[in-house]
Amino acid sequence: MPTGCSPTLFEFAPVAGRAVVAGFNGGAITSNAGALLLGAADRATGLVQHFAACFRGARSPERIEHEVATLVGQRVFGIALGHEDLIGHDQLRHDPVLAILAGKLEARRPDCAPLAGKSTLNRLEHAPAGEPGRYHRIGHDGAAIEALFVDLFLDAHRSAPRQIILDLDATDVPLHGHQEGRFFHGYYDAYCYLPLYIFCGRHLLAAKLRRSNIDGSAGAVEEVERIVRRIRARWPKVRILLRADSGFAREATMAWCEAHRVDFVFGLARNPRLVEEISIEMAWAEEEAARTGQPARRYKDFRWSTLDSWSRRRRVVGKAECTRGEPNPRFVVTSLRRGEIEARVLYERVYCARGDMENRVKECQLDLFAGRAPAATMRANQLRLWFASMAYVLLCALRRIGLAHTQFVEATCGTLRLALLRIGAQVRRSVRRISVAMASAHPYQAEFALAHARLTATAPA
Repeated sequence: MPTGCSPTLFEFAPVAGRAVVAGFNGGAITSNAGALLLGAADRATGLVQHFAACFRGARSPERIEHEVATLVGQRVFGIALGHEDLIGHDQLRHDPVLAILAGKLEARRPDCAPLAGKSTLNRLEHAPAGEPGRYHRIGHDGAAIEALFVDLFLDAHRSAPRQIILDLDATDVPLHGHQEGRFFHGYYDAYCYLPLYIFCGRHLLAAKLRRSNIDGSAGAVEEVERIVRRIRARWPKVRILLRADSGFAREATMAWCEAHRVDFVFGLARNPRLVEEISIEMAWAEEEAARTGQPARRYKDFRWSTLDSWSRRRRVVGKAECTRGEPNPRFVVTSLRRGEIEARVLYERVYCARGDMENRVKECQLDLFAGRAPAATMRANQLRLWFASMAYVLLCALRRIGLAHTQFVEATCGTLRLALLRIGAQVRRSVRRISVAMASAHPYQAEFALAHARLTATAPA
Protein backbone atom coordinates (compact mmCIF):
# COMPACT_ATOMS: atom_id res chain seq x y z
CA MET A 1 0.00 0.00 0.00
CA PRO A 2 1.58 3.30 -1.05
CA THR A 3 2.26 5.85 1.66
CA GLY A 4 1.09 9.43 1.33
CA CYS A 5 3.66 12.20 1.48
CA SER A 6 2.50 15.42 3.14
CA PRO A 7 4.22 18.64 2.07
CA THR A 8 3.30 20.19 5.44
CA LEU A 9 5.65 18.01 7.48
CA PHE A 10 8.47 19.77 9.32
CA GLU A 11 11.80 18.02 9.62
CA PHE A 12 13.96 18.31 12.72
CA ALA A 13 17.30 16.88 13.78
CA PRO A 14 17.30 13.06 13.77
CA VAL A 15 17.45 11.11 17.04
CA ALA A 16 18.99 7.61 17.40
CA GLY A 17 19.13 7.22 13.62
CA ARG A 18 15.45 8.09 13.17
CA ALA A 19 14.11 11.12 11.31
CA VAL A 20 11.98 13.53 13.35
CA VAL A 21 9.05 15.07 11.50
CA ALA A 22 6.04 17.04 12.70
CA GLY A 23 2.87 18.28 11.12
CA PHE A 24 -0.56 19.69 11.88
CA ASN A 25 -2.33 16.50 10.88
CA GLY A 26 -3.27 14.96 14.23
CA GLY A 27 -7.00 15.57 13.86
CA ALA A 28 -9.15 16.80 16.72
CA ILE A 29 -6.68 17.57 19.50
CA THR A 30 -7.32 19.37 22.78
CA SER A 31 -5.13 20.59 25.60
CA ASN A 32 -8.09 20.77 28.00
CA ALA A 33 -9.05 17.10 28.36
CA GLY A 34 -9.07 17.35 32.15
CA ALA A 35 -12.00 19.74 31.87
CA LEU A 36 -14.14 16.61 31.78
CA LEU A 37 -13.59 16.52 35.55
CA LEU A 38 -14.95 20.06 35.74
CA GLY A 39 -18.04 18.86 33.91
CA ALA A 40 -18.43 16.03 36.42
CA ALA A 41 -18.02 18.48 39.33
CA ASP A 42 -20.63 20.72 37.75
CA ARG A 43 -23.11 17.84 37.47
CA ALA A 44 -22.45 16.93 41.11
CA THR A 45 -23.21 20.47 42.30
CA GLY A 46 -25.52 21.89 39.61
CA LEU A 47 -23.45 25.08 39.64
CA VAL A 48 -23.76 26.16 36.02
CA GLN A 49 -27.47 25.35 35.88
CA HIS A 50 -28.20 27.41 38.99
CA PHE A 51 -25.88 30.21 37.90
CA ALA A 52 -27.51 30.39 34.47
CA ALA A 53 -30.92 30.63 36.16
CA CYS A 54 -29.77 34.01 37.54
CA PHE A 55 -29.73 35.41 33.98
CA ARG A 56 -32.81 36.47 32.04
CA GLY A 57 -32.95 36.33 28.27
CA ALA A 58 -35.25 38.18 25.87
CA ARG A 59 -33.81 36.95 22.59
CA SER A 60 -35.92 35.55 19.78
CA PRO A 61 -35.85 31.75 20.15
CA GLU A 62 -35.62 31.13 16.41
CA ARG A 63 -32.47 33.23 16.20
CA ILE A 64 -30.64 31.78 19.19
CA GLU A 65 -27.53 29.78 18.41
CA HIS A 66 -26.03 29.72 21.93
CA GLU A 67 -28.29 29.27 24.97
CA VAL A 68 -27.62 31.31 28.09
CA ALA A 69 -26.61 28.19 30.03
CA THR A 70 -24.07 27.37 27.31
CA LEU A 71 -22.62 30.88 27.47
CA VAL A 72 -22.41 30.86 31.26
CA GLY A 73 -20.81 27.43 31.36
CA GLN A 74 -18.34 28.32 28.63
CA ARG A 75 -17.19 31.38 30.54
CA VAL A 76 -16.87 29.60 33.90
CA PHE A 77 -15.06 26.60 32.41
CA GLY A 78 -12.79 28.90 30.42
CA ILE A 79 -11.68 30.85 33.50
CA ALA A 80 -11.11 27.63 35.44
CA LEU A 81 -8.92 26.38 32.60
CA GLY A 82 -6.83 29.55 32.64
CA HIS A 83 -8.34 31.42 29.68
CA GLU A 84 -8.83 34.82 31.26
CA ASP A 85 -9.59 36.96 28.22
CA LEU A 86 -12.64 36.72 26.01
CA ILE A 87 -10.53 37.03 22.88
CA GLY A 88 -9.19 33.52 23.48
CA HIS A 89 -12.68 32.09 23.01
CA ASP A 90 -12.47 32.71 19.27
CA GLN A 91 -10.20 29.64 19.29
CA LEU A 92 -11.81 27.84 22.24
CA ARG A 93 -15.16 27.83 20.47
CA HIS A 94 -13.76 24.99 18.33
CA ASP A 95 -12.35 22.99 21.29
CA PRO A 96 -13.91 19.49 21.20
CA VAL A 97 -13.86 18.95 24.98
CA LEU A 98 -15.59 22.26 25.73
CA ALA A 99 -18.17 21.32 23.14
CA ILE A 100 -18.73 18.07 25.04
CA LEU A 101 -19.22 20.01 28.29
CA ALA A 102 -21.72 22.26 26.54
CA GLY A 103 -23.58 19.23 25.22
CA LYS A 104 -23.42 20.74 21.75
CA LEU A 105 -21.13 19.04 19.24
CA GLU A 106 -22.42 20.88 16.18
CA ALA A 107 -23.78 24.36 15.56
CA ARG A 108 -27.28 24.78 14.19
CA ARG A 109 -26.03 27.11 11.46
CA PRO A 110 -23.40 25.90 9.00
CA ASP A 111 -21.34 29.08 9.35
CA CYS A 112 -21.08 28.91 13.16
CA ALA A 113 -18.98 27.00 15.70
CA PRO A 114 -20.48 24.88 18.50
CA LEU A 115 -19.51 27.47 21.10
CA ALA A 116 -19.67 31.25 21.27
CA GLY A 117 -16.91 33.66 20.32
CA LYS A 118 -15.65 36.75 22.09
CA SER A 119 -18.37 39.11 20.84
CA THR A 120 -21.27 37.01 22.13
CA LEU A 121 -19.57 36.39 25.48
CA ASN A 122 -18.79 40.09 25.75
CA ARG A 123 -22.49 40.87 25.52
CA LEU A 124 -23.09 38.36 28.32
CA GLU A 125 -20.52 40.03 30.59
CA HIS A 126 -22.17 43.39 29.96
CA ALA A 127 -25.65 42.09 30.80
CA PRO A 128 -27.50 44.83 32.71
CA ALA A 129 -28.91 44.28 36.16
CA GLY A 130 -32.61 43.47 36.20
CA GLU A 131 -34.69 42.84 33.12
CA PRO A 132 -33.15 42.81 29.62
CA GLY A 133 -33.32 46.06 27.70
CA ARG A 134 -33.76 47.03 24.09
CA TYR A 135 -30.06 46.91 23.31
CA HIS A 136 -29.05 44.23 25.83
CA ARG A 137 -31.15 41.12 25.39
CA ILE A 138 -29.70 39.32 28.41
CA GLY A 139 -29.99 40.65 31.97
CA HIS A 140 -28.89 39.31 35.33
CA ASP A 141 -30.25 39.22 38.88
CA GLY A 142 -27.44 40.31 41.21
CA ALA A 143 -29.32 39.37 44.39
CA ALA A 144 -29.91 35.85 43.08
CA ILE A 145 -26.21 35.44 42.26
CA GLU A 146 -25.22 36.60 45.75
CA ALA A 147 -27.68 34.17 47.31
CA LEU A 148 -26.37 31.33 45.13
CA PHE A 149 -22.90 31.53 46.69
CA VAL A 150 -24.43 30.93 50.13
CA ASP A 151 -26.72 28.15 48.86
CA LEU A 152 -23.80 26.31 47.27
CA PHE A 153 -21.94 26.57 50.60
CA LEU A 154 -24.93 25.17 52.50
CA ASP A 155 -25.46 22.36 49.98
CA ALA A 156 -21.83 21.30 50.39
CA HIS A 157 -22.58 20.09 53.95
CA ARG A 158 -24.50 16.91 54.72
CA SER A 159 -25.46 18.19 58.16
CA ALA A 160 -25.29 21.48 60.03
CA PRO A 161 -21.96 22.10 61.79
CA ARG A 162 -21.90 23.25 65.39
CA GLN A 163 -19.87 26.36 64.60
CA ILE A 164 -18.62 28.18 61.51
CA ILE A 165 -16.09 30.99 61.16
CA LEU A 166 -16.70 33.71 58.56
CA ASP A 167 -13.52 35.49 57.47
CA LEU A 168 -13.77 39.01 56.05
CA ASP A 169 -11.07 40.80 54.10
CA ALA A 170 -10.67 43.62 51.61
CA THR A 171 -8.11 43.69 48.82
CA ASP A 172 -7.28 45.76 45.78
CA VAL A 173 -8.07 45.33 42.09
CA PRO A 174 -5.66 47.64 40.21
CA LEU A 175 -7.13 49.78 37.45
CA HIS A 176 -5.12 50.87 34.44
CA GLY A 177 -7.79 52.81 32.59
CA HIS A 178 -10.57 55.26 33.37
CA GLN A 179 -13.13 52.80 34.69
CA GLU A 180 -16.26 53.94 36.47
CA GLY A 181 -15.66 54.38 40.21
CA ARG A 182 -11.91 54.78 39.78
CA PHE A 183 -10.18 56.34 42.80
CA PHE A 184 -6.64 56.50 44.12
CA HIS A 185 -5.95 54.49 47.27
CA GLY A 186 -3.04 55.65 49.38
CA TYR A 187 -2.34 52.28 51.04
CA TYR A 188 -2.04 50.42 47.72
CA ASP A 189 -0.48 53.47 46.01
CA ALA A 190 -2.60 52.94 42.89
CA TYR A 191 -5.97 53.55 41.30
CA CYS A 192 -8.06 50.52 42.19
CA TYR A 193 -11.32 48.95 43.32
CA LEU A 194 -11.62 47.61 46.88
CA PRO A 195 -13.62 44.34 46.74
CA LEU A 196 -14.90 42.71 49.92
CA TYR A 197 -14.45 38.93 50.26
CA ILE A 198 -16.17 36.67 52.78
CA PHE A 199 -15.01 33.06 53.16
CA CYS A 200 -15.87 30.16 55.44
CA GLY A 201 -12.77 28.01 55.26
CA ARG A 202 -12.29 27.40 51.55
CA HIS A 203 -15.92 28.22 50.72
CA LEU A 204 -16.50 31.60 49.06
CA LEU A 205 -19.66 33.30 50.31
CA ALA A 206 -19.36 36.81 48.91
CA ALA A 207 -17.28 38.81 46.44
CA LYS A 208 -18.51 42.40 46.43
CA LEU A 209 -16.86 44.97 44.19
CA ARG A 210 -16.59 48.42 45.79
CA ARG A 211 -15.05 51.79 45.07
CA SER A 212 -11.78 52.48 46.87
CA ASN A 213 -12.69 55.87 48.35
CA ILE A 214 -14.40 54.19 51.31
CA ASP A 215 -13.51 52.67 54.65
CA GLY A 216 -12.41 49.05 54.33
CA SER A 217 -15.39 47.88 56.39
CA ALA A 218 -18.01 49.81 54.40
CA GLY A 219 -20.94 47.56 53.54
CA ALA A 220 -19.62 44.66 55.62
CA VAL A 221 -22.55 44.71 58.04
CA GLU A 222 -25.07 44.50 55.20
CA GLU A 223 -23.21 41.61 53.55
CA VAL A 224 -22.81 39.71 56.81
CA GLU A 225 -26.46 40.28 57.76
CA ARG A 226 -27.60 38.88 54.41
CA ILE A 227 -25.36 35.84 54.70
CA VAL A 228 -26.15 35.12 58.35
CA ARG A 229 -29.88 35.36 57.71
CA ARG A 230 -29.67 32.82 54.89
CA ILE A 231 -27.44 30.47 56.88
CA ARG A 232 -29.69 30.52 59.94
CA ALA A 233 -32.75 29.86 57.82
CA ARG A 234 -31.18 26.47 57.04
CA TRP A 235 -29.11 26.00 60.22
CA PRO A 236 -30.95 27.81 63.03
CA LYS A 237 -28.69 26.50 65.83
CA VAL A 238 -25.28 27.05 64.26
CA ARG A 239 -22.85 29.28 66.13
CA ILE A 240 -21.24 31.95 63.94
CA LEU A 241 -17.93 33.70 64.58
CA LEU A 242 -16.73 36.67 62.52
CA ARG A 243 -12.98 37.08 62.08
CA ALA A 244 -11.16 39.97 60.43
CA ASP A 245 -8.26 42.38 60.76
CA SER A 246 -8.34 45.78 62.42
CA GLY A 247 -9.97 47.38 59.38
CA PHE A 248 -13.27 45.81 60.46
CA ALA A 249 -13.09 46.62 64.20
CA ARG A 250 -15.80 49.26 63.94
CA GLU A 251 -18.52 50.05 66.46
CA ALA A 252 -21.30 49.41 63.94
CA THR A 253 -19.99 45.93 63.12
CA MET A 254 -19.39 44.90 66.74
CA ALA A 255 -22.72 46.30 67.91
CA TRP A 256 -24.55 44.41 65.18
CA CYS A 257 -22.81 41.17 66.17
CA GLU A 258 -23.72 41.65 69.83
CA ALA A 259 -27.35 42.34 68.93
CA HIS A 260 -27.68 39.28 66.67
CA ARG A 261 -25.88 36.58 68.67
CA VAL A 262 -22.84 36.53 66.40
CA ASP A 263 -19.41 36.26 68.03
CA PHE A 264 -16.40 38.14 66.67
CA VAL A 265 -12.64 38.43 66.99
CA PHE A 266 -11.15 41.44 65.20
CA GLY A 267 -7.68 42.89 65.11
CA LEU A 268 -7.42 46.21 66.92
CA ALA A 269 -5.17 49.01 65.72
CA ARG A 270 -2.68 49.96 68.42
CA ASN A 271 -2.55 53.39 69.98
CA PRO A 272 -0.64 54.92 72.92
CA ARG A 273 -3.35 53.99 75.43
CA LEU A 274 -3.33 50.35 74.38
CA VAL A 275 0.46 50.15 74.36
CA GLU A 276 0.54 51.67 77.87
CA GLU A 277 -1.92 49.00 79.03
CA ILE A 278 0.61 46.23 78.31
CA SER A 279 3.77 48.18 79.24
CA ILE A 280 4.68 45.78 82.07
CA GLU A 281 4.25 42.70 79.86
CA MET A 282 6.31 44.39 77.15
CA ALA A 283 9.13 45.05 79.61
CA TRP A 284 9.14 41.37 80.61
CA ALA A 285 9.18 40.30 76.97
CA GLU A 286 12.09 42.64 76.16
CA GLU A 287 14.06 41.34 79.14
CA GLU A 288 13.45 37.70 78.13
CA ALA A 289 14.39 38.38 74.50
CA ALA A 290 17.63 40.10 75.56
CA ARG A 291 18.49 37.21 77.89
CA THR A 292 17.72 34.33 75.51
CA GLY A 293 18.40 35.93 72.13
CA GLN A 294 15.06 34.55 70.92
CA PRO A 295 11.71 36.24 70.24
CA ALA A 296 9.62 36.51 73.39
CA ARG A 297 5.96 37.26 73.91
CA ARG A 298 3.53 37.75 76.78
CA TYR A 299 -0.25 38.17 76.75
CA LYS A 300 -2.58 40.34 78.77
CA ASP A 301 -6.36 39.98 78.98
CA PHE A 302 -8.26 43.15 79.95
CA ARG A 303 -11.46 45.15 79.49
CA TRP A 304 -11.10 48.28 77.41
CA SER A 305 -13.02 50.97 75.57
CA THR A 306 -12.19 53.88 73.33
CA LEU A 307 -12.68 57.42 74.58
CA ASP A 308 -15.81 58.11 72.55
CA SER A 309 -16.41 55.76 69.58
CA TRP A 310 -17.34 52.53 71.40
CA SER A 311 -20.68 52.18 73.14
CA ARG A 312 -19.37 49.75 75.78
CA ARG A 313 -16.27 48.15 77.28
CA ARG A 314 -15.14 44.99 75.49
CA ARG A 315 -12.63 42.23 76.03
CA VAL A 316 -9.23 42.99 74.50
CA VAL A 317 -6.22 40.69 74.34
CA GLY A 318 -2.82 42.33 74.01
CA LYS A 319 0.27 40.54 72.76
CA ALA A 320 3.50 42.02 74.09
CA GLU A 321 6.13 40.69 71.72
CA CYS A 322 9.78 41.50 71.21
CA THR A 323 11.27 40.29 67.91
CA ARG A 324 14.82 41.00 66.73
CA GLY A 325 15.25 43.46 69.54
CA GLU A 326 12.21 45.51 68.50
CA PRO A 327 8.86 45.71 70.35
CA ASN A 328 5.87 44.45 68.36
CA PRO A 329 2.66 45.00 70.36
CA ARG A 330 -0.54 43.60 68.84
CA PHE A 331 -4.17 43.62 69.97
CA VAL A 332 -7.47 41.89 69.24
CA VAL A 333 -10.99 42.64 70.47
CA THR A 334 -13.50 39.83 70.90
CA SER A 335 -16.91 38.90 72.22
CA LEU A 336 -15.67 35.48 73.37
CA ARG A 337 -15.63 35.17 77.15
CA ARG A 338 -12.45 34.73 79.16
CA GLY A 339 -13.72 31.52 80.72
CA GLU A 340 -14.36 30.06 77.26
CA ILE A 341 -10.93 30.59 75.73
CA GLU A 342 -7.73 31.96 77.23
CA ALA A 343 -5.73 34.81 75.73
CA ARG A 344 -2.85 32.92 74.11
CA VAL A 345 -5.10 30.35 72.43
CA LEU A 346 -7.47 33.07 71.26
CA TYR A 347 -4.68 35.01 69.58
CA GLU A 348 -2.46 32.25 68.23
CA ARG A 349 -4.99 29.58 67.23
CA VAL A 350 -8.13 31.56 66.48
CA TYR A 351 -7.13 35.01 65.28
CA CYS A 352 -3.86 34.17 63.51
CA ALA A 353 -5.61 31.40 61.57
CA ARG A 354 -7.35 34.12 59.55
CA GLY A 355 -4.14 34.45 57.55
CA ASP A 356 -5.18 31.41 55.55
CA MET A 357 -7.98 33.45 54.02
CA GLU A 358 -5.38 35.58 52.27
CA ASN A 359 -4.31 32.44 50.39
CA ARG A 360 -7.89 31.98 49.22
CA VAL A 361 -8.02 35.59 48.04
CA LYS A 362 -4.76 35.08 46.15
CA GLU A 363 -6.24 32.03 44.43
CA CYS A 364 -9.17 34.10 43.23
CA GLN A 365 -7.10 37.14 42.30
CA LEU A 366 -4.13 35.41 40.65
CA ASP A 367 -5.11 31.88 39.61
CA LEU A 368 -8.62 32.81 38.44
CA PHE A 369 -8.04 36.41 37.35
CA ALA A 370 -10.51 38.06 39.71
CA GLY A 371 -7.94 40.85 40.00
CA ARG A 372 -8.73 42.06 36.48
CA ALA A 373 -11.34 44.74 35.88
CA PRO A 374 -10.98 45.85 32.24
CA ALA A 375 -14.61 46.83 31.60
CA ALA A 376 -15.69 50.46 31.63
CA THR A 377 -18.53 50.07 34.15
CA MET A 378 -18.57 48.73 37.69
CA ARG A 379 -21.59 46.60 36.81
CA ALA A 380 -19.69 44.73 34.12
CA ASN A 381 -16.62 44.38 36.34
CA GLN A 382 -18.78 43.03 39.18
CA LEU A 383 -20.25 40.43 36.83
CA ARG A 384 -16.77 39.50 35.68
CA LEU A 385 -15.74 39.10 39.33
CA TRP A 386 -18.71 36.77 39.87
CA PHE A 387 -17.69 34.63 36.89
CA ALA A 388 -14.20 34.25 38.34
CA SER A 389 -15.69 33.49 41.76
CA MET A 390 -17.93 30.79 40.33
CA ALA A 391 -14.90 29.21 38.68
CA TYR A 392 -13.27 29.17 42.12
CA VAL A 393 -16.34 27.51 43.67
CA LEU A 394 -16.34 24.89 40.90
CA LEU A 395 -12.67 24.06 41.44
CA CYS A 396 -13.30 23.87 45.19
CA ALA A 397 -16.05 21.33 44.53
CA LEU A 398 -13.63 19.28 42.44
CA ARG A 399 -11.07 19.45 45.23
CA ARG A 400 -13.56 18.74 48.02
CA ILE A 401 -15.50 15.89 46.40
CA GLY A 402 -13.07 14.27 44.01
CA LEU A 403 -9.66 14.83 45.58
CA ALA A 404 -10.22 14.27 49.30
CA HIS A 405 -7.33 12.38 50.97
CA THR A 406 -5.08 12.81 47.94
CA GLN A 407 -2.00 14.95 47.43
CA PHE A 408 -4.22 17.59 45.80
CA VAL A 409 -6.64 18.10 48.69
CA GLU A 410 -4.78 21.28 49.70
CA ALA A 411 -3.60 22.22 46.21
CA THR A 412 -4.26 25.69 44.84
CA CYS A 413 -6.49 26.27 41.84
CA GLY A 414 -3.43 26.93 39.70
CA THR A 415 -1.88 23.61 40.70
CA LEU A 416 -5.11 21.73 39.98
CA ARG A 417 -5.24 23.33 36.55
CA LEU A 418 -1.68 22.33 35.64
CA ALA A 419 -1.87 18.83 37.12
CA LEU A 420 -5.36 17.62 36.24
CA LEU A 421 -7.10 19.95 33.78
CA ARG A 422 -4.57 20.91 31.11
CA ILE A 423 -4.10 17.44 29.64
CA GLY A 424 -3.38 16.84 25.96
CA ALA A 425 -5.69 14.39 24.22
CA GLN A 426 -6.97 13.24 20.85
CA VAL A 427 -10.74 13.28 20.43
CA ARG A 428 -12.31 10.72 18.11
CA ARG A 429 -15.98 10.73 17.19
CA SER A 430 -18.00 7.85 15.87
CA VAL A 431 -21.71 7.24 15.49
CA ARG A 432 -22.10 5.90 19.02
CA ARG A 433 -19.09 7.10 20.93
CA ILE A 434 -16.79 10.04 21.65
CA SER A 435 -13.37 8.84 22.73
CA VAL A 436 -10.93 11.19 24.45
CA ALA A 437 -7.48 9.56 24.32
CA MET A 438 -5.33 11.33 26.89
CA ALA A 439 -1.56 11.27 27.09
CA SER A 440 -0.30 7.89 28.30
CA ALA A 441 2.58 9.52 30.16
CA HIS A 442 0.34 11.71 32.33
CA PRO A 443 1.76 11.44 35.88
CA TYR A 444 -1.48 11.79 37.83
CA GLN A 445 -3.65 9.10 36.28
CA ALA A 446 -4.51 7.54 39.66
CA GLU A 447 -5.80 10.86 41.04
CA PHE A 448 -7.77 11.48 37.85
CA ALA A 449 -9.40 8.05 38.08
CA LEU A 450 -10.27 8.53 41.76
CA ALA A 451 -11.76 11.97 41.15
CA HIS A 452 -13.82 10.59 38.27
CA ALA A 453 -15.18 7.75 40.41
CA ARG A 454 -16.14 10.02 43.29
CA LEU A 455 -17.72 12.74 41.14
CA THR A 456 -19.78 10.36 39.06
CA ALA A 457 -20.98 8.61 42.22
CA THR A 458 -22.06 11.97 43.67
CA ALA A 459 -23.82 13.28 40.57
CA PRO A 460 -27.59 12.76 40.42
CA ALA A 461 -28.84 10.01 38.12
